[in-house]
Amino acid sequence: MRIDLHTHSLVSDGTDTPTQLVRKAAEAGLGAIALTDHDTFDGLREAKLAGQSVGVEVLGGLEMSTQLGGKSVHLLGYGCDPHDHALLDELARVRVGRSDRVPAMVAKLTELGMPLTVDDVLAQAGGASLGRPHLADALVAKGYVSGRDEAFELFLYEGGPAYVDRYSTPLTTAIDLVHGARGVAVLAHPWGRGRRADLPAPYLTELAYEHRLDGVEVDHPDHDAETRAALRTLASGLGLLATGSSDYHGLGKTRNPLGVETTPEETYAEVVRRIRSRGGRP
Repeated sequence: MRIDLHTHSLVSDGTDTPTQLVRKAAEAGLGAIALTDHDTFDGLREAKLAGQSVGVEVLGGLEMSTQLGGKSVHLLGYGCDPHDHALLDELARVRVGRSDRVPAMVAKLTELGMPLTVDDVLAQAGGASLGRPHLADALVAKGYVSGRDEAFELFLYEGGPAYVDRYSTPLTTAIDLVHGARGVAVLAHPWGRGRRADLPAPYLTELAYEHRLDGVEVDHPDHDAETRAALRTLASGLGLLATGSSDYHGLGKTRNPLGVETTPEETYAEVVRRIRSRGGRP
């Protein structure tokens, strides 16, 4: 069975509905996926119903926006209880941070000669989890840039001319919240895009031993062969799960087609086993 454990729908910053996403997964020959929208569980029910109709297992998940020393780090949580109050409260706080910075970023873009309104950005969003990709899509819709990649490369990158910081959960707090909700915590693309220095091997060791981090995403489009080999060796030595995923966003990341990277069946089985052992429901 082919398994992709990192996908997004338009509930956050993907471009497919949860139903469309699951149907495309079936067409791509995937037997299981995890829906991991940013800071929300809102698409899970629809995705699971779609999975039942087309024969694709849908593992409930999310991708949490976290920070370490002021640097952005993403954490995947699998099998979390979507009704866990502590986790839901924190996710709501993160989403407020997402929404609250939109007016300031719109103002910066307008000052840069690309007039936008908040309504222009909201028109690009399919759910409550707003993000920079929606600002990028608004720029595309206005004809200011050709695509999301150009918007990020020129204006929206971290520290860029239209960037505004926001609240993100401290990484170790997020790991604890995922575990408190009976889920499995896996670092998303930890060494992608030059971020290896932000999460060096000694710190990953600390996360594994002191915070019971469950795994790291090894096979990801942002990791080259050398990075994957180093991460896999580190994960093996620390007893961490090594997952593989596309980080699919539909048209939002055209170089990340569904199933371009996958997770071994035995690793997926261990994720499910851990969720069940913690009292969760995969």
